Amino acid sequence: MSRILIFANGDLPDLDKAHALLREDDFIIGADGGTRHALALGLTPNIIIGDLDSATFDSSTSSEHRLRPLTEKGTQIIRFPKDKNETDLELAIQNALTLNPEEIIILAALGERLDQTLANIALVSNVQQPALSLSKGSTSNVRLDDGIEEVFFCHDECTIKGTSGDIISLIPWQGEVIGIITTGLKWTLQNETLYPQKTRGISNEMTSEIATIQIKSGLLLIVHRRTD
Repeated sequence: MSRILIFANGDLPDLDKAHALLREDDFIIGADGGTRHALALGLTPNIIIGDLDSATFDSSTSSEHRLRPLTEKGTQIIRFPKDKNETDLELAIQNALTLNPEEIIILAALGERLDQTLANIALVSNVQQPALSLSKGSTSNVRLDDGIEEVFFCHDECTIKGTSGDIISLIPWQGEVIGIITTGLKWTLQNETLYPQKTRGISNEMTSEIATIQIKSGLLLIVHRRTD
């Protein structure tokens, strides 16, 4: 399987820009209430997973009845109890990893609730799966994206594809990041260190359609805000 799209139950600010992320062969997972975003984009989820407390289509009827039009189209429902230790998105990511995809994109995981946004970012900070190993110069194979912003982690080297003027923020995660070298950014870093208690890496700008980042050690959170 090449790519899985997971729809979380957060904000999806621009459906047209989210639609531009789609491919015909995407495997679709709805993390409970995130199913609403998939439906708004005209997609039929392959899987809906969670406690189904917010997969809302018609709250006056049972979840089984509400989801029946989708199950009749082949959607698999994986239901968990409401009292659980994981969020619906964490369960969706765990399920996606069992399918051995080459790439996972998580939509609607940013915005609305700060606690959920931070937790969602943390979820993708240490995804361990052989099929998702990054090759040199690749973009991140697990990322949060809503069409306007994409958020992912750089472990050693990564490439950002965008347009000149796009905003790039480099945020050290869990500690300092050492030996950072960048190309294609307005303010370059040449074998330098970013510290988590400092804001030096915030609001850089792309100067071309491609930017590259290399690090020697640490974990670097990258936030790419598209201006086009």
